[in-house]
Amino acid sequence: MHNISNKKRIVIKLGTSTLAHKTGKLNIRRMSCLVRVLADLYNSGKEIVIVSSGAIGLGVGKLGLREKPSDTPSKQAAAAVGQCELMYLYDNLFDEYGITVAQMLLTKTIIENDERKKNVENTFEKLIAMGVIPIVNENDTVAIDELELEIGENDSLSAIVAKLAGAELLVILSDIDGLYSSDPHKDPDAELIPVVTEINEHIESIAGGAGSALGTGGMATKINAAKIANDAGIDMIIMNGNNPDKLYELFENNETGTLFIAH
Repeated sequence: MHNISNKKRIVIKLGTSTLAHKTGKLNIRRMSCLVRVLADLYNSGKEIVIVSSGAIGLGVGKLGLREKPSDTPSKQAAAAVGQCELMYLYDNLFDEYGITVAQMLLTKTIIENDERKKNVENTFEKLIAMGVIPIVNENDTVAIDELELEIGENDSLSAIVAKLAGAELLVILSDIDGLYSSDPHKDPDAELIPVVTEINEHIESIAGGAGSALGTGGMATKINAAKIANDAGIDMIIMNGNNPDKLYELFENNETGTLFIAH
């Protein structure tokens, strides 16, 4: 599996489908398991950055709303409430293993300004040098691009973060095992593609549209993320986040998910 075990600085993107139940409320067992595995990988010498979805979903649950709101102010209110809850949970869970986390909220304007971008890169370097795990999200309370699906979502954000953080690998945890030859929900003969060496029209055509009701990212956004990462010389993996222990298999060079190889 392309010597994944040697990669030291890793960005892990956690999707809403990995962090939350279908009700929108937090999947406590999975999140606890995920933090345990990430803490263990950290203890083994990996440098970890997390890009976490879930703020709006958690806010929806905390506010007692029946479903994810459709208007921007309500989404931003839910994000503001959920962001607090999300960081409180990460802080508590990682603290059990003696690991400090930091919150970094980014916006498109920061990423597109060279001076500000450099500041973000410096912050990543300093936090990682201090042994801290940065937890990144788009600043949903002021940035509407992600909410309105203009630039994309946290898949693309995670690839941009991988570039800014100087990562060697981006791992996107999703509710699907990887990229399939066709939609596995509709086609029983769909086969998992273990390795993609080139993102061509065929790969883009089989990626389809957006996925679950809670999140905003389908396979198409993950292919876009793979392009951003691969262009920056960073390998990317899409794998199922249902069983976080599978991350161990990944870092033991066992074939897991779909690997997009950078050239």
